[in-house]
Amino acid sequence: MAGFNLICCVVNFGNASKTLKIAKNYGVTGGTIFIGRGTVSNRLLGYFGFDEVRKEIVYMVVKDGLTSEAIKGISEGMAFHKPNRGIAFTISVADFVGSVDGTEKNIQAGEVKNGMYSAIYVVVDKGKAEEVIDAANKAGARGGTIFNARGSGIHETQKLFSIEIEPEKEVVFIIAKTESKDSIAESIKTHLKIEEPGKGVMFILDVDEVYGLR
Repeated sequence: MAGFNLICCVVNFGNASKTLKIAKNYGVTGGTIFIGRGTVSNRLLGYFGFDEVRKEIVYMVVKDGLTSEAIKGISEGMAFHKPNRGIAFTISVADFVGSVDGTEKNIQAGEVKNGMYSAIYVVVDKGKAEEVIDAANKAGARGGTIFNARGSGIHETQKLFSIEIEPEKEVVFIIAKTESKDSIAESIKTHLKIEEPGKGVMFILDVDEVYGLR
């Protein structure tokens, strides 16, 4: 039975629709777009207040046999080989429930591969994402992408006038070389005190293919 992969593309704001259009030429039937912001590791830009830029994050679930051709085609079509055009990477999907082409559901995916890169995901309270980036950069990371979310959990529900509310969250993901992921994760854990209740969640995924990194 065919396996599946997740293709993730981080592109400049306004380019997500173009990314999906190119992807459809390679058999990708659709995707989900998130709004986020990326960090620019440039001291001069940071001095003038331009150290953050709006981004769009595109997630697409793709059959294993189409993945390599699709991500290569997207990367060429979006010119990820040029600076500041975006990045694309793939992650093996352990299990998939749903429909990609309108016919298949409840599918057990293929074997997870080991790659040279890892994706570090960190979920923290709103306003803490920059601290995650700073901690990661101190351990050798080169920036990351941030997007907003909403938390729901035993340590996250608060009350306002006896009404339960769910605080806003920020999700940070960082693509790093596998050899550096442990030191980056340790730096984030130490500075953000992730192991304490309610401080956040961090998980790391193996990345199979990467385009656009330098």
